Amino acid sequence: MPDVFADLVGQDEAVTELRRAAAAAAAVLRAGAVGRAPALVAAGPAGAAEPASAPAEVDPSTGMTHAWIFTGPPGSGRSVAARAFAAALQCVHGTGCGECPGCRTTMGGTHADVRLVVPEGLSIGVGEMRALVLRAASTPSGGRWQVVVIEDADRLTEAAGNALLKAIEEPPPRTVFLLCAPSTHPDDISVTIRSRCRVVPLRQPPATAVAEVLVRRDGIAPDVAQWAAAAAQGHVGRARRLARDPEARKRREAVLAVPRRLTGVGAAFDAASTLIEAAEAEAEASVTESDTTERAALETALGAGGTGRGASGAIRGAAGQLKELEKRQKSRATRAQRDALDRALVDLAGFYRDALTMALRAPVAPVHTDTAALAGAGAQKWDAEGSLRRLEAVLACRAAIEANVKPRIAVEAMMLALWKG
Repeated sequence: MPDVFADLVGQDEAVTELRRAAAAAAAVLRAGAVGRAPALVAAGPAGAAEPASAPAEVDPSTGMTHAWIFTGPPGSGRSVAARAFAAALQCVHGTGCGECPGCRTTMGGTHADVRLVVPEGLSIGVGEMRALVLRAASTPSGGRWQVVVIEDADRLTEAAGNALLKAIEEPPPRTVFLLCAPSTHPDDISVTIRSRCRVVPLRQPPATAVAEVLVRRDGIAPDVAQWAAAAAQGHVGRARRLARDPEARKRREAVLAVPRRLTGVGAAFDAASTLIEAAEAEAEASVTESDTTERAALETALGAGGTGRGASGAIRGAAGQLKELEKRQKSRATRAQRDALDRALVDLAGFYRDALTMALRAPVAPVHTDTAALAGAGAQKWDAEGSLRRLEAVLACRAAIEANVKPRIAVEAMMLALWKG
């Protein structure tokens, strides 16, 4: 079995830094085993940190700290890096071997000392964060570290961020916080939290590296893997879906057909409706099964179907809990819809990027090789300036949706801008 960092594609520098930190963390534990309390020194303003009471052979500049932020564009592997690092911290060898129980249970999501926060809705609330911080303050049951992994830390509400900040400012001696965010910009992560963390920047992996992983790990044919890696623009998860899921390929083809459908105002609004409805259908399909299962499990726990004394009264009194579940499910569905729509916008941006590079005669390969002829025709019709305006319209639509503009309004405005040029 490969080690835990094997799936972190094209991030050699980050992997080297994380391996060194895991080794330093293991040295801290060894020092504690011979009578010194294992503890970590917080990262300073420059991000430097070192293990407290570490042996002399551990380089302080590559030591361990209690809080980390993994940044990078979508698909760069932020959550993959955080989970792999968590596994390396729980590894009995301190290397992330991938073979020991600590590595296997962490990567499998069942380790008792690794708390994983994956926001299903639009934000992470203060109640959830306070409960998480309280649990993370306990002593590790396995004798190594309590690790908290927060995917999409940019979705923390202000109150939740303050609760996390207090824990990072006064961390328990055996707790490590791993945060994932697109960047260290204040819109993504607060300056006060960032100043107390070590930042691990990740980059978009090259298409060749993504294709190699698809061939090696998933057994995908090399030509299909190369096409999917280029079409996904370095996003490993999306490349895997395109290579293996016919429905994902159909949705992509429908999105890339949009430019030739924009023949007038009416066609622009029709294209917007089609795009929104496709995103809604994809989101509904992805959450329906889990919604049904969750509701059935909650109703059963609350006494639904019971025949004993007081069973009917118990389920009537559970209306508040069912309403709260529906609220969470609605928030999750909204997030799933926005994620599906964003994937479509990324594909559309790739098309206009191809048209722009062709208009400029730039010596770069197209993102969408199967629509290169259409992009070339667009480049001749629009020229470089027109292609750039259309690309900017797609990017502005993504930014508007992220700023909570209603998706239909943002997409309709984008389609009109694409038609007008």
